[in-house]
Amino acid sequence: MLNKSIISFFLLLFATCSFAGNRGKEQPKYLWFDAEANFERFASKDSISYYLEKAKSVGFNQVVVDVKPIYGEVLYKSKILPPLTTVNGKVIHRDWDYLQYFISEARRLGLKVTVSTAMFPSGHPATREGLVYDEPRWDGKTCLEYTPGGKMLDIREDKKKVGAFLNPVRKDVRKFALSIVREIVKNYDVDAYALDYCRYPGDDSDFSIDSQKAFERYLGKKIQNFPDDIFTWNTDGTKKPGIYYKEWWAFRANVITSFVKEVRKEIHSINKKVELEYWAASWIHGIYGQGQNWASPKSDFSLNYPWGSEAYNESGFAPYLDTFLCGTYLERIYGMNDPESIEYGIDRAQRLVGNDCKVFGTIYALNHKANIADAVSLCLEKSEGLMVFDIVQVIEMNLWDGIRKGIERAEAQK
Repeated sequence: MLNKSIISFFLLLFATCSFAGNRGKEQPKYLWFDAEANFERFASKDSISYYLEKAKSVGFNQVVVDVKPIYGEVLYKSKILPPLTTVNGKVIHRDWDYLQYFISEARRLGLKVTVSTAMFPSGHPATREGLVYDEPRWDGKTCLEYTPGGKMLDIREDKKKVGAFLNPVRKDVRKFALSIVREIVKNYDVDAYALDYCRYPGDDSDFSIDSQKAFERYLGKKIQNFPDDIFTWNTDGTKKPGIYYKEWWAFRANVITSFVKEVRKEIHSINKKVELEYWAASWIHGIYGQGQNWASPKSDFSLNYPWGSEAYNESGFAPYLDTFLCGTYLERIYGMNDPESIEYGIDRAQRLVGNDCKVFGTIYALNHKANIADAVSLCLEKSEGLMVFDIVQVIEMNLWDGIRKGIERAEAQK
């Protein structure tokens, strides 16, 4: 029979090893490389290599490479989409594979790679550039806006919109979007796939006949007055709810959630090791009009709002994600009772997501010129990982040392 001193020794040894193992596990620390903002900067391989090395040197261990911005054109070798060659009047023709070079250099440096694509935007309304302006086959497939004046407007004609979105309710649009995911996951050795702009453009879209018919199938009945039975616009720009107001928002959330589920299935049919990630704003109550219910279906948060319902709650897509990139793009950092703080945003996301997926705090570098170290360390201390958007801001404001200090501070706390 073992005496007490030997038992105590082994218990202490086990506890020490367990603690060391947990402490040695490195948290994911992402740096985002936006396609449009960095279009000219990363026109050369040397520049990509230099900034990947720089990212590694300050403590990042994963990069997010955006390869399909809002134009619907891409920065990888595709048989589906045309190459992105022009941004803001700057023309660059690459005879090399942008995404593959990022991956090769990241592997050389021991960095992981998340690839990101803007799922439904396929054109730039302000300049009328991109896929939906160049190819007539997309006519009638872009979102139709229900404007405050009651007029219907093709989003391609709305220069105020960030992107000309394809209608996510259409089967052909979803099939097209899935083909993009399939092509990338099949042809490139990525660690994760981040869905960006995987949503509706806003609460004024989409009000096409396609969406009306899909909504009627969802309800199981015909709508007598579309869109008035959903809502009408007041003169001050607010909405006057109709008889199907709550059902409409739940329906749209289900459209997006079902697509996220399809993406996960598609990715895992090719490579089960590739994780699915999704970025969205942390202020979940403010993005219901975009169909973005990133919460767990077990959460009942939406019942606190006039647009919420049990059906809306049940549409939560957290179970289909590996990681929710929580968009705490806020200026204030601390404050558990401050809804406008990063700390509050992360805590709320963790409560609403539960154990369905991981939650990473993400920050908008431009908001933290003077306090980036605090923002970085808080994300790592309060969540399971960090993402900094975007490298262009880090470069232009020279935030490298601040990021390093934030990472080192958080790791010291661990």
